[in-house]
Amino acid sequence: MTWLDWGVLAGYGCLMLGIGLYFSRRNQTAEDYLLGGHRISPITLGLSLFATLLSTLTYLGIPGEMISHGPMMITQLAAHPLIFLIVGYGLIPVLMRQPVTSAYELLESRLGLSIRLAGAGVFLLLRLGWLATIVYATSRVVLVPLLGIDPGWTPLLCIALGGMAATYSSWGGLKAVVVTDAVQSLTMLVGAIATVTVITVRMGGVAAWWPSAWPMHWQEPSWGFDPQPRLSFGILMISMTLWYVCTNGSDQMSIQRFLSNRDVHSARKTLAVAQLTDISAWLLLGLTGVAVLGFYQALGCEIAGLGKPDMVGDQYFPRFIMTQMPPGLAGLVLSAILCAALSSMSSGLNSACAVLERDFLSRGTSVPRTEAAAVRRLQKLTWLVAVVAVSLSMLNLLIQGNLIERCFKLINLLTAPLFVLFFLALFVRWANETGAWLGLLASIATAIAIAYSTELGLPWGISFVWMMPCALLVGIGVGMLGSLLPVRSRTAH
Repeated sequence: MTWLDWGVLAGYGCLMLGIGLYFSRRNQTAEDYLLGGHRISPITLGLSLFATLLSTLTYLGIPGEMISHGPMMITQLAAHPLIFLIVGYGLIPVLMRQPVTSAYELLESRLGLSIRLAGAGVFLLLRLGWLATIVYATSRVVLVPLLGIDPGWTPLLCIALGGMAATYSSWGGLKAVVVTDAVQSLTMLVGAIATVTVITVRMGGVAAWWPSAWPMHWQEPSWGFDPQPRLSFGILMISMTLWYVCTNGSDQMSIQRFLSNRDVHSARKTLAVAQLTDISAWLLLGLTGVAVLGFYQALGCEIAGLGKPDMVGDQYFPRFIMTQMPPGLAGLVLSAILCAALSSMSSGLNSACAVLERDFLSRGTSVPRTEAAAVRRLQKLTWLVAVVAVSLSMLNLLIQGNLIERCFKLINLLTAPLFVLFFLALFVRWANETGAWLGLLASIATAIAIAYSTELGLPWGISFVWMMPCALLVGIGVGMLGSLLPVRSRTAH
């Protein structure tokens, strides 16, 4: 890290804080703080949605996955047209008709108060685990090696990251979060382009790093639904489609951005921008992984451990930045990695804050008397969520697998169970409180059994990517059947 790299990082940090300070005077009401007053551009919201869902885990995980296992994971991008049809024309019109701020308010009207609280609780668990993993991965996998410091500094780095995100998020609310997300999404794309460009120039052309034969450690393509290979195209398509549908149809971070639009057409445009940017980022980061692998192999470096379920591949993109990037560009790419972390963290903080306020605190007697008091309480909640996330970040020492596997096993563990509740509420007329509880519990049990089958000593050995479709099908099936049981329910129809 040269003085120029530090200057780039410092400039980036000042820009983020400046945006937060700029919007701090424009949050007159709680609705401004949480939904931006419905006056945010759908294109900006789309970039924000992309930046929110593409965290440091994905930004480092895609090149790491490509280095260690090859391009099978990227084939799931073929699911995006189907995702747009389902979410854009199936879910968004239904969601935009709901007069809510928190997505979980609509669960109460159909399935009862306990289901609303259960859904909000599952979301908070999901996003707190997600935030904790982002904080830990950015600090331990990226900043420690790049800064050349002892791993013992990891907790302090986690505190610094959490504090940075909480500062500008609490100052500017959703408007600051969305605008910083848009800046950060563009920085992420530029960072990947800069890395590929530097490698290409250094090696004298693309042909120098592009593989002339299929690397032996890469997984051979599997185009069907075979459960035995680590990844197969058919199940990846299903898993990717279900993840996007479940996330956009039940996650407060996504729904909050759709609801911040004026109408269905604008919300659909937000989705389109997010998907197009997501496809571009995955392809660029995949190329980055191939380029980094080709660079080190051309130098005669033998990368031990490739093809195994560890984090070896995840470490080579940061290593290239640390040792090979020119001054200034190293700071730019490191800023892009921090962008991936901070954009997701700020969005997670704002959304968790909205759920805590609307689904728990505002239901009590301590409702703020003025809008100014409501905004101050939301700012305090933002810091509370940041403190909890940083405290939980050290639990990642217990999770095995590379960054992509961590996303599936920890962060996505509750995604399908949460969507089960929304599916029952929106599309199953006879669904009730009892069936929803049974479906939720069955879905969680299924997800855990598949994701952690090895750790639990269970007899089946299918890939972790089966977790989401199986958990969703079991949860919906049990929820629909359970709603037919002759049990008295307190559901409010």
